[in-house]
Order: sequence, then C-alpha cells, then structure tokens
Amino acid sequence: MTWWRRVECPVRPIEQDWIERSMDWFVAQFGTDRLHGEVVLPTDDYFPGVYRGTRDDIRSVLNRLCTHMGIDPARVELEHDAADDNPELSAHVPIHAQSRNAAGHHRIRDGRSVIGIRDDQAARPMALVATVAHELGHVLLLGDGRISAQQQDQEALTDLLTVFFGLGIFSANAAFEYSREARGDYVYARTNQLGYLTEPMYGYALARYGWLRGEADPGWARYVDTNPRSFLKRGLRYLAHMDRTG
Repeated sequence: MTWWRRVECPVRPIEQDWIERSMDWFVAQFGTDRLHGEVVLPTDDYFPGVYRGTRDDIRSVLNRLCTHMGIDPARVELEHDAADDNPELSAHVPIHAQSRNAAGHHRIRDGRSVIGIRDDQAARPMALVATVAHELGHVLLLGDGRISAQQQDQEALTDLLTVFFGLGIFSANAAFEYSREARGDYVYARTNQLGYLTEPMYGYALARYGWLRGEADPGWARYVDTNPRSFLKRGLRYLAHMDRTG
C-alpha cells in the first residue's frame, strides 16, 4: 500500500496570499536583476575580518549592506541606542521571560534617513545584520516614497524585503532565540522574537523567493537554522506540487 502525504503550505492562506502578493510587488518595484541577485551568506567571504562587536563593526556592517542593497551610505546617518536593561534577570526567582524586540529605528531628518541600532545587538552578529538590513529596507520603502508610514503592514513588509534582497538567512535565523542562564541556584530562561514575521512566514517567504528565482533546491538553504529551514522545505514542496498540478 502506498501512503500519500498531503502537501500543504506552511503558513495560513492569509499569510500565503500576503507573502506572494508582496514578493510580486517587489519584483515590479526593484526588477528581476535584483530578484536574481546575490544571496548573502553568514561566512567570512561576506563579512571578513575579526568581529569584536564594536561600534566600528556596526558601521562596517552598515556600509557593506548599503553596497549590497544599492544605497548610498551618505544618505544614511547612524545613531547608537543604549542597550535595553533586563530587570527580569536580576530578580531572585526562576523566570521565563518573553520579549519582542524592535532592535532599531528609522526616521527622516532633513531629507536623510537616520537609523538607530541598539548597542547590545552588536554582540549577536546574525541579529545585527538582520536589524541593519531591516532599517535599510525602510530607506528603500519609506525614504524613497514607495510606501507610506501609515501603511498597516509596513514593518512586516520591510522584514519581507530583506528576503527579496538576499538577506533572508539572517532575518530568519534571528527571528527567534531561546537562551538559558544559570545564576546560583536558579535557572533563567528567555525567549526573544526579533522582527515582525514568524518562523513559518520566513520559511515560506524564502521558499517563494527561491521558487521565483527558479531554485528548486537552493544551496543557500543549508545556512538557514533548523526551524525556519523546515518551513522552507515544506514551502518548496508545496510550490513544486502546485506547479505540477496547476
């Protein structure tokens, strides 16, 4: 007897529709050359040298991503925000803290984009690249007048743009973090969500990105963390199935 496994999209229909429409809109806005551009990997080839998490390192990452995304660095002013305090971790009881981080900010001042990056992001290179990419996405969407700051989905759309610009590995890998810390007799657990898309949404967005690029089995997928990679693979199976069945 042959068992057939149902092929399903890893996200809800409303999320699937939004991802697909938005990716198509990106193609219309930025062109097919950008769609087929380089996928940035978390390797020394893309971020060479010793990384210490200094403000100079943040500036270096910003300059590299400006070049990759086609943004003149002179358009962007960088500000450094103080790291968030974690009062929960100083309490004398076991805790499981949850947070959702906006690790940077963007605003327009005198015609230039001002982006702020929290100093504590520099200690996490994957999250730093994801955060800088997100804020530079605001430059392309808000700064260039492609969308309005009043658009309801503008933050989520900016996260999705990092996928279209070949930076989705960083955004997906930084989307969810679980950590444990022992202090004396107590263990402190913390979960942190960075950004505005879930891991399944990142997985399907990466799958749709690969599918639009004609990549049925993209080599860069091996750099995606286990959870979002599972959704990426499910998304690719779903898209292949839909392509076969029409």
